Amino acid sequence: MSQTHQILWIDDEIEALQPHILVLRDRGYAVTPVTNGEDGIALLTRGDTQYSAILLDQVMPGKDGMATLDAIRTINAQIPVILVTQSSDEQFVEVALGKQVTDFLVKPIGVAQIVSTLKRILDQPQIVVNQIPNRYTTDFNAIRAMKDSSPSWQDWVNIYVKLLQWDLVSEKLAEGGLEETHLAQKKECNTEFSDFVATHYPDWVAGSSDAPPLSVNVLDQHVIPQLQDGKSVYFIVVDCFRLDHWLAVESLLYPYFSIERQYSFSILPSATMYARNALFSGLFPIEIAERYPQYWQEESDGDTSTNRYERQFLEEHLKRRGIKLKPGIQYFKIFDARGGNTYKKRVAANTRVSLSALVINFIDILTHQRSQSDVLQQLAPDESAFRALARSWFSHSVLFDILRIIAAQNATVVLTSDHGSVFCNRATRAYGNRETTTSLRFKIGANLGCEEGEAVYLRNPKEYRLPAENTSKDYILAKDDYYFVYPNDFYKYKRQFQGGFQHGGISMGELITPVVTLTPRL
Repeated sequence: MSQTHQILWIDDEIEALQPHILVLRDRGYAVTPVTNGEDGIALLTRGDTQYSAILLDQVMPGKDGMATLDAIRTINAQIPVILVTQSSDEQFVEVALGKQVTDFLVKPIGVAQIVSTLKRILDQPQIVVNQIPNRYTTDFNAIRAMKDSSPSWQDWVNIYVKLLQWDLVSEKLAEGGLEETHLAQKKECNTEFSDFVATHYPDWVAGSSDAPPLSVNVLDQHVIPQLQDGKSVYFIVVDCFRLDHWLAVESLLYPYFSIERQYSFSILPSATMYARNALFSGLFPIEIAERYPQYWQEESDGDTSTNRYERQFLEEHLKRRGIKLKPGIQYFKIFDARGGNTYKKRVAANTRVSLSALVINFIDILTHQRSQSDVLQQLAPDESAFRALARSWFSHSVLFDILRIIAAQNATVVLTSDHGSVFCNRATRAYGNRETTTSLRFKIGANLGCEEGEAVYLRNPKEYRLPAENTSKDYILAKDDYYFVYPNDFYKYKRQFQGGFQHGGISMGELITPVVTLTPRL
């Protein structure tokens, strides 16, 4: 141990425990023994010693262990209390846990039990930090080996998941002195992933056998088979919900669902008007524009103008697959709390569902509004804070309420996202005329220009299954963490847009999305 832990041991038979106390002291614990609850409470109240943990006997004359525990919690609600008891009765354990007991030791107790319990409670955080360099080095080398051996798309998913798992313990990385190394590795991986996608994407959309599941494949692979098996399915799309956001909230659903996590890649551009329409229709943008010109709009990335026909796309998709549903499809989109509560009531009242499709826009709205709000930028200044904000939202959200209601029904949930986002830190020059679109991660126009190596120039949009109404139409997509700025007033707009979460380009955060099947634990 790096420091001496002060232990208060309250037991009316403390004299008989002297051999245990001596061993604990030899192990580096400073033990203060008292024979009754009143004396223990007096020591805590006086505050001369900052105790690390309390060993508390349950059965004592006068103030017993449970009464003493109540008094301890009025003085210090956080200090670990280990209750030494003769009972392992389930009802008693529940009562004690309700009073915030940290752990139990059942008599007769040996000193080895005490030491292992104290070590787990008091020393585990530091032990974990001490082991981080070796664990990180192992994963660092594994990632490097994968990157250096012509990685497949599955390898890139595995690399990204490993990186995100370390993101989730980023505070411990800082304590272990590895934060800068990790950030550098993430940046290197993101750059190589962007090059990988730029190289292989035309083959993927042409039907290559080694293509990853794309937005157009999600319904066919994850929803339609469930419907063909006669299951009731809720298909939930959380707009702009990154994979790290899902990893941050996944454990909240363990009590309610068995969880199978798979992945898909957003189509390009990784923006709502393309990826989500592809998700519902099962078609690439060029196919949507050709088959349903009345539904296709490409003027802006505004959700209300370019994604008004998802229900129609879904119905046409199921019709092409020969799927007939009774009752018919439900479709709902949640923009605000009122809409969320309306849908929650609908789910609670459902007696029979074939397919209920739900789109939730909160994360996307938050992403866009953050760029315009100093308050939101302070609340979520970086990826770690944005992830924490997403978890906080989810844990108090109507979506969590809806999922818990579904968990009580005999229905399956398929939850996914249309695309994610990337934290943009570097500006790259884009060239175009006034008719060029304004998005920061992708642009559409005529005779566009960009910096080689920092963006991808789509000279033949049809090769990417994108609409090309005329030969002069071009697309450019930013790679890695770049964002587009025009040469005029370059430094002004560079400062204005730096540090924003954007989407539409090529990066792991934008393209690799979760596809999660939730089966209720009925």
